[in-house]
Amino acid sequence: MSVKLSSAALGHLPEGVAGPGYDRADLSPGIVHYGVGNFHRAHQATYLDRLFASGKDRDWAIVGAGVRPGDAAMRDRLATQDWLYTVVDLDPQGLSARVVGSMTDFCPVDPEANIERMAAPETRIVSLTVTEGGYYIDAETGGFDGDHPDVQADLESLRPPRTVFGQICAALKRRFDAGVPPFTVMSCDNIPENGQATKRAVVGFARLSDPELADRIELEVAFPNGMVDCITPATSERELKMVRDRFGIEDAAPVVCEPFRQWVLEDRFPAGRPRLEDVGVEFVDDVLPYELMKLRILNAGHAAIAYPSALLGHTLASDAMNDPDMAAWLEAVIGREAIPTLPKIPGVDFRQYLATCAERFGNAEVGDTIARLCLDGSNRQPKFILPTVRDALRDGGPVEGLALEVALWCRYCRGEDEEGRPIRIEDERALRLKKAAEEAREDPLAFLRIGDVFGDLVHEDRFRDAFAAALRRLYDTGVRAELRSYVAPSG
Repeated sequence: MSVKLSSAALGHLPEGVAGPGYDRADLSPGIVHYGVGNFHRAHQATYLDRLFASGKDRDWAIVGAGVRPGDAAMRDRLATQDWLYTVVDLDPQGLSARVVGSMTDFCPVDPEANIERMAAPETRIVSLTVTEGGYYIDAETGGFDGDHPDVQADLESLRPPRTVFGQICAALKRRFDAGVPPFTVMSCDNIPENGQATKRAVVGFARLSDPELADRIELEVAFPNGMVDCITPATSERELKMVRDRFGIEDAAPVVCEPFRQWVLEDRFPAGRPRLEDVGVEFVDDVLPYELMKLRILNAGHAAIAYPSALLGHTLASDAMNDPDMAAWLEAVIGREAIPTLPKIPGVDFRQYLATCAERFGNAEVGDTIARLCLDGSNRQPKFILPTVRDALRDGGPVEGLALEVALWCRYCRGEDEEGRPIRIEDERALRLKKAAEEAREDPLAFLRIGDVFGDLVHEDRFRDAFAAALRRLYDTGVRAELRSYVAPSG
């Protein structure tokens, strides 16, 4: 028999399931969080749960907020179990489950309810996990897209705003008018310079509706940058059944995730903050070096194994990491060509971080797929690989491995693996990529001429020649032979 999760169930949880470890009646809210999805509940909410369990800062509990139908559905699921949920750490040494209690309420998915809660003096942080698309980033300029239909609908309506950023602006105005200091706005999304992206969105919205408010927000509100990391798969019927059958918990909204978590934050919280450093959060003056490390080791590492693994027929990332040639290739290309482009971070060992990433990629319990890692290459390569190429070229560093990685992507974009089995290219530029990859069989530079992906790299002789040579060798000798040749070059 499984136990239906609720406050009443905390006193008799099944053996092996940890409870919150504190009296939730002692908690009071300090944070409003938009986007109560799996990542937030595996990451930020879990850090706070551990902090509360240590006996500290129990006036920083979370109140959920949302603006979309999916948020209302999550609210409904959590409401039936008193805002509790189970987190299962997918540790290959043994799965573990914990009921997390750091959320004490969830606003009705209604603009006025969200604004009122944020305007309350006890709210000192408003945090967000709304995904990259939720920031209304203009694709051409990188600035705030004030012409987006959602934004325009808010600006033209006489009702309270329905977007996250319109609601934040409305709440800040109420606080300013009432003489209440502003809250800190903290993005927890996995995007570079997430604090700056949030500031552009909030100030950009205010600038279109109330320029005086925009000026005051720009001057008085803090938007710390943060780097977040924890692989968190979606919850499906498989996870619901696993939590029920393996741990004896009937949970409408469990979360499964890898055991690794990282959170690096700029320490800019004028309204105060919980002592998250006591539970492993790193507070620093500048997050950007940490973001660059993640982009060029973890994200680039995923790209490095994705395409050769697909071409060799691997299905899961853990399968790939059990392939000695793939593991050696990952260590070699990132170690030789990506790590040398990184600025040093005191106390951080990049090679140890790479080893940790490789271990994470190999976690079979997570079930991460090669198909997922291959998604959207035409947007990921310019973020994770090509900036490293440019820096290496500028500094006179090696680019042969990075050129091979791009050649592997090109070979993948032909749409078949080495056994002739079809590969479905999931990319907004799929047709262009496939056409260019087919042309590159005879003219390798056809692929590099995709200007909105590669920019001027087709004119960089050293990279261009290395790419062309690598692509020819892939067709002549095959993927595995080329990986081995790079890892252990002859002579």
